[in-house]
Amino acid sequence: MFNPTQADVRRFFCTVAGKQRAGAPMEAIETLAGLWVAEHPEYRGDLADVDAALVRNYDAEPGRSNPFLHLSMHLSISEQCSIDQPRGIRQAVDLLAARLGSLHAAHHAAMECLGSMLWEAQQAGRAPDGAAYLACVQRRATRD
Repeated sequence: MFNPTQADVRRFFCTVAGKQRAGAPMEAIETLAGLWVAEHPEYRGDLADVDAALVRNYDAEPGRSNPFLHLSMHLSISEQCSIDQPRGIRQAVDLLAARLGSLHAAHHAAMECLGSMLWEAQQAGRAPDGAAYLACVQRRATRD
């Protein structure tokens, strides 16, 4: 199982942004990540300087989101949908995208569910609950 460090994740997204700027060839996962990088031009500065990215503490900046966490969640949800794991997530995100009129907006709504599920698992010291995560996304996709 791949378990990247915080530094690995930050280097990865900075590399993707650099390759996009240079028009350099990318691996498949980099291409997917690049789609989400392109959706977030507000992160250009954060992604332009890998050395600064490696030492920055986003937790110490109230009201400022961590671009690397945000992009990682986009990438995770994309991968979950590509393999439909947890089973049903692809349909739930597709329905949510149709309801909200945007895949990007659907990802942001699903991120809230994913973040809550991960936080609850950490607080309880247990494994993440994929069924609860899926149910949350499904509720968001079907509520009036």
